[in-house]
Amino acid sequence: MSDPVLGMVMLGSFIFVILLGFPVAFTLMAMGLGFGYLSLQERVFDLFVQRTYAVMANDVLISVPLFIFMGYVIERANILDRLFRSLQLASGGLPGSLAIATLATCALFATATGIVGAVVTLMGLLAFPAMLRAGYDPKLAAGVTCAGGCLGILIPPSIMLILYGATAGESVVRLYAAAFVPGVGLAMLYMLYVLGLSVLRPSMAPRLPPEERNVPFLTVLGALFTSFVPLAALIMAVLGAILFGLATPSEAAAMGALGAILLALLYRALTLDKLKESVFLTARTTAMVCWLFVGAYIFTSVFGYLGGHHVVEQLFVEQLNLSPVMFLILTQFIIFLLGWPLEWSEIVLIFVPIFLPLLPAFDVDPVFFGVLVALNLQTSFLTPPVAMAAYYLKGVAPPQVRLSQVFAGCLPFVGIVILAMALLYIFPELATWLPSYLYDHRPTGPAEDFLRVPEGGFQVEDMPILPSF
Repeated sequence: MSDPVLGMVMLGSFIFVILLGFPVAFTLMAMGLGFGYLSLQERVFDLFVQRTYAVMANDVLISVPLFIFMGYVIERANILDRLFRSLQLASGGLPGSLAIATLATCALFATATGIVGAVVTLMGLLAFPAMLRAGYDPKLAAGVTCAGGCLGILIPPSIMLILYGATAGESVVRLYAAAFVPGVGLAMLYMLYVLGLSVLRPSMAPRLPPEERNVPFLTVLGALFTSFVPLAALIMAVLGAILFGLATPSEAAAMGALGAILLALLYRALTLDKLKESVFLTARTTAMVCWLFVGAYIFTSVFGYLGGHHVVEQLFVEQLNLSPVMFLILTQFIIFLLGWPLEWSEIVLIFVPIFLPLLPAFDVDPVFFGVLVALNLQTSFLTPPVAMAAYYLKGVAPPQVRLSQVFAGCLPFVGIVILAMALLYIFPELATWLPSYLYDHRPTGPAEDFLRVPEGGFQVEDMPILPSF
């Protein structure tokens, strides 16, 4: 069996084993070592050590545990509860006000944490029952909660964009700038859909009673000032420091973690138990991400050495003879399909690197491609049968809410994501304008040193060093 065929067999075997339910990170390592041994013999163990060290020494990943810790501290300090209540008061006069307040809360909280499960679970406990009590259609309430909770994949500081930057060897800062407008735009499309549906079909999202809508202006202003303003100021400080080159993402993440602690202390909501719980959850989540990264690094390195990338390149470039637009549509369709059985982390770390070497051949900007992937991955949490956001919500929803209702509520928002992707295809400036404006025409600050990870990422060009092991 030739090496390229062996590489494709390895890829197919991985998909089959994952569908059986085996742990992804250790499956990746086992596949990489097993198939790598068939071609590299004992040198594959040197590769294992080298790639593991390369992951652990990658400066890009330092920001991951810091952003995760920031999100868990904010979550444990009940800041989300205060934020939702204040936005509920502020939007009380609008049709579908509770749903709009839920989406606004999710969008803001997404900038504090990219942990989808945490946001969906919290909003499932907080906003979802409130919408059901107000007479909202369960499908609409479920769709709003799940779709809003997934915004953290796209809106900076997204953990997914950090991993994509490390994988592709691209600027995390540029990715954040490129994803900002599409992320906010997707949240606005969600709100416009809810607003239009509430006007056309008011029975699905009844207005709040007059006593809950007619709240004194000073009361609303006070609620916003004590909940919305402090969290918004923290988020603007973190993102502003990154986007304007005042700090690297790691430095800004450390500042955000400290700010989250100070904010929790200000609200008198931080206890030693909550702090210990936040540290434990951060360590557990970071360990999962890092081991997944190690497994993906080994798997894709062996896959590249075996020539699997060349098989894919010949298929896309020579045999299919695709145009750049058709290439983008086909790759995004494949990623959309992969979102059914796999989570976004597995797609970004395992399958996206297969397409990255093809981008120069089709003259596709890797930053633009990364934003498309991040937008597309919204669907991996919303599309049945493996819509993880739906399962997160069902786990905390009242018993009378059926899983089929949650799935049905998610589907219109999948359509909105597809619409957003079409708009991004038609108007690529939505993703490319801001990073070009910020970084192409003026020098940046200390973040310039952080713009790129070591050249190559997962690229096959690193592999010629193998014979010297």
